Amino acid sequence: MTSSTMICVDSNVILNLWVEQPLTTHARALWRYWLIQGCQLVAPTLFRYEITSVFRKFVYQKYMTTDLGAQGVAEVMRLPIEYVTIPELHQRAYQLATQFERPTAYDAHYLVVAQALGCEFWTADRRLVNAVSHELTWVKWLGSFSPAESPTPESIP
Repeated sequence: MTSSTMICVDSNVILNLWVEQPLTTHARALWRYWLIQGCQLVAPTLFRYEITSVFRKFVYQKYMTTDLGAQGVAEVMRLPIEYVTIPELHQRAYQLATQFERPTAYDAHYLVVAQALGCEFWTADRRLVNAVSHELTWVKWLGSFSPAESPTPESIP
């Protein structure tokens, strides 16, 4: 990666920064790496809805308090992520979901954005990566990033 590299980031990668999960260490290291490299992060507008929904689900399931959920949503919304709309996004997402036999089209929205912008797409969804990476080599799994690749321990959210 070079300075000002564009990266499409899945909401599940960002959620790993706030909610302790098996890939949290990887997410934090990758986040530091992106910051150090000066990467420009992008996502479809769907990202904001997914973040809000997942934090609410965590609150509902008593995994976190209402205040912590609201704080998480607010902090994620302040991250330097550019929200992108692509012409015919939903139609193209439906086509990709169909092509790769995905049960839903949510993730395909990210694929469309990354494909249209010619950038990598990073996700914590191993099943998605397994389903598409044989054709879409720019789809990257969070677990493949080594925390040792992050050169300095800068602070993260």
